[in-house]
Amino acid sequence: MDVEEFLKRDVNRRQFLDRSARNAAGMAAGMAAGVVGLASDMAQAETSPNERVVLAGIGVRGQGKFLTSSMAGFTDVRIKTICDVDESVAPAAVKSIEKGQGVAPQFVTDFRRVLDDPEIDGVVIATPDHWHALMAIMACQAGKDVYVEKPVSHNLTEGLRIVEAARKYQRVVQSGIHQRSGAHFQSAVDFVKSGKLGEVKLAKAWIIHRRKSIGRKKNTAVPPGVNYDLWLGPAASRPFNPNRFHYNWHWFWDYGTGEMGNWGVHMLDIARWGLDVDLPERISASGGKYFFDDDQETPDTQVVQYNYPGKTIVWEHRLWSTHGMEGRNAAAAFYGDKGTLIVDRGGWKVYDQKEAATSGTSDQAATHHRNFIDCIKTRDRPTSDIEIGHTSSALCHLGNVAYRAGREIQFDPAQNRVVGNELANSLLGREYRKAWELPLL
Repeated sequence: MDVEEFLKRDVNRRQFLDRSARNAAGMAAGMAAGVVGLASDMAQAETSPNERVVLAGIGVRGQGKFLTSSMAGFTDVRIKTICDVDESVAPAAVKSIEKGQGVAPQFVTDFRRVLDDPEIDGVVIATPDHWHALMAIMACQAGKDVYVEKPVSHNLTEGLRIVEAARKYQRVVQSGIHQRSGAHFQSAVDFVKSGKLGEVKLAKAWIIHRRKSIGRKKNTAVPPGVNYDLWLGPAASRPFNPNRFHYNWHWFWDYGTGEMGNWGVHMLDIARWGLDVDLPERISASGGKYFFDDDQETPDTQVVQYNYPGKTIVWEHRLWSTHGMEGRNAAAAFYGDKGTLIVDRGGWKVYDQKEAATSGTSDQAATHHRNFIDCIKTRDRPTSDIEIGHTSSALCHLGNVAYRAGREIQFDPAQNRVVGNELANSLLGREYRKAWELPLL
């Protein structure tokens, strides 16, 4: 570590401790004023109050509830606030978090109230994809550290901007690609890089499972308790449709990134990690909506090939089948001239070798969440730092760009541009609704 980096880290650490000390003083004053439940909240901590990390969750229906509940179980963490544009999701999330930390968080519907709260050290973002970048950047500007779910962005340009914001404002930004924290994923990648598989020039990643059709639904009135305008945010204004709302937003280009961004980012991250590559020079894609006759826009069948100098990665998803590749439904495979390694969340195994190495599973999520908390305190880069999250998310975006452009694309990783295809270049970003553009840095 050079002197400049040491000084930056020391300043950040002192800033954190100073802010935490002020938070503790504020809590003490609140106790004197009779704030209900705060004393029991303080009593459960095994560490001193000025070491406690205060967090807020933004988007808490599904994954967001899981994330905040998990972190609420750490004795040096307090989930002070949760935020969602749908008031109906609050009771379940509040109950789950209260079970973990012994005191209920407060609930708000506008994330800007979270960013304005000086007591909050960091935010956990688990909204639809189209909100990730704006919230993450605004949080960095507000001096908050960030945990942002995968994919970290809705498009490649947004990912670049989050990385820029994280570095400019010296924020810890952890991406939700939690497999990076799994010991068996780490050992699998180490084995691939050790040379024991020989020359590894090809990696594959896939997700094969059977999803249900979402059918076709008509536009309806906005449900009570939903701030739909805020839910849309940067996306184009359109009438409310239940098929474009909870979870099913994944399958519409305005808000989601299809199965590539939903599952592909996890397994593609492992594939590129093992091959030790970043962004490719050529991307080709094929597929379509071959099975589902419904409102979905994104493909239910997709194959993408990423070409690097001397190496290649192949992605495949089928959302209407249960027979996975290599006997696994969601995995990454590395093919060497001396053996093949297959890894998924259950473990890894080497094939075509006399003494085949193998490994069982390991914890991923809780370890990943713990790493985020620890890095807020130490100011170290987290296991799945935003640059890692951006690059793996960008692989998914490029696969979708090639699919939507309908032809192979040439990509310049140095310039982050598609060469000779303006349609494809336009898909590297998006149009933003007025007042919800990307923040200036």
